[in-house]
Amino acid sequence: MRNMVSLAAMAMVVMVSGCSVTMTPPGQNAAALMQPPVETRVETKVVPVVERRSAIRSTGYAVISVQPSDVDAQQRLLAIRASKLDAYRGLTEQVYGQYLDATTTVADMAVLSDTFRTQVEGVIYGAKVVSIAPVGEDTYETTMSLDQTVVDDLRALYLASLASNRS
Repeated sequence: MRNMVSLAAMAMVVMVSGCSVTMTPPGQNAAALMQPPVETRVETKVVPVVERRSAIRSTGYAVISVQPSDVDAQQRLLAIRASKLDAYRGLTEQVYGQYLDATTTVADMAVLSDTFRTQVEGVIYGAKVVSIAPVGEDTYETTMSLDQTVVDDLRALYLASLASNRS
């Protein structure tokens, strides 16, 4: 019975909401009210938080002499690998952002300690190596690029996974 009353009430609201009464204000004729309203458009420009580009780039660095090997060629290969991983980390920061945890201890109106901890986490696919080159005598530099469409896909997947975790 309660469902029938609710259904009838909703049907009445729908039927009544379709009705309207138009009254002609004093001094105007009804024909003037029948003309379509003049449409005015206001252009608004949305400024993105992050500038859109066709691709994002990241450069990673690694020192050759600190790599854990006694063989020079292996140290170079390890430095190239480390610089590539550093470039991937930079791409991940740009796509997903960076988690920052900071603690400051103050006593007697003086800073006793300041601690920062950062963390980057994410998945990167489709990155292209732009260049791998030695810089100076003891460093390798790797530059990588990630197409903007892949960045958009990665962000959409990340936001979808966040939404599903909240449910």
